[in-house]
Amino acid sequence: MLESDVALRELILKTVTERAAEHGGTLTRADLSHLMLPNGLEVRVIDQSRGIWNPRNMDATLSVVSNPDGPYSDRHVAGGLFHYSYRAGSDQGDNRKLRRAFELELPLILLQRLEPGVFVTHAPVYVVDDLRDQREFLLALDESVRFLPKDLPADAPQRRYAERLVRQRLHQAEFRGRVIRAYRTRCAICALAHGQLLDAAHIIEDTADEGLPIVSNGLSLCKIHHAAFDTNLLGISPDYIVQINAEVLAEHDGPMLRHGLQEMNGHKLILPTLRKHWPDPDRLDHRFATFLAAS
Repeated sequence: MLESDVALRELILKTVTERAAEHGGTLTRADLSHLMLPNGLEVRVIDQSRGIWNPRNMDATLSVVSNPDGPYSDRHVAGGLFHYSYRAGSDQGDNRKLRRAFELELPLILLQRLEPGVFVTHAPVYVVDDLRDQREFLLALDESVRFLPKDLPADAPQRRYAERLVRQRLHQAEFRGRVIRAYRTRCAICALAHGQLLDAAHIIEDTADEGLPIVSNGLSLCKIHHAAFDTNLLGISPDYIVQINAEVLAEHDGPMLRHGLQEMNGHKLILPTLRKHWPDPDRLDHRFATFLAAS
């Protein structure tokens, strides 16, 4: 294995992470098929039709796709590890280079399919075990999981914690990707279009019964408006009107307060293109009551 191969892999993973951040955590198949690196080199980061991408100029797999609607039983998380099924047929072929990533301890990219042609990216991901009898690889999505002892019991506290961590990470990444994509990578209040500065805010907290991880329970908000929404300095009525806490409206401070919050009072929310993705009025009504009580 050449050092130049390792350097190229690291540059690709870094570029994919940065590009995905610009788009709220997702990339399209077109983005991944023609990824332009900072050094001017264009590379492919996804196979044209298969789930495992093995570039000819690399010793090991560069990326794997997990499709919840596909024929494989991926996405199963146990003990903090993501189970990724072998490609059907021989345990060689595409599986051989993925096994090589395990042997060389090389990082790769997990592409979690959201919808046709759109993927949430996870990198770096490591293959930490090859279960030939079960025809699946185990992937670690977090460094803390990667270095847990293999013989650690599944019910050990470290394993249970790791499992919660990975499930939460997958859930949050998917929810964020769907919500921010629905809002065309813009803040629903101020239209800020920098994906790195956008969050997917829950209308009803995900710990509540109605806090489902669906787009209609989410809002694409910049970090200042997300914080203001969470602390009830900003509310959104069921008819999609932004309202600012009265005490905040009465304050005198710098331009951030004036332009970032006070001038947003009375603005109509920027809504997704698809009506099915609009914020659920009943959830907004419940949340708006909390805002009014806090005001």
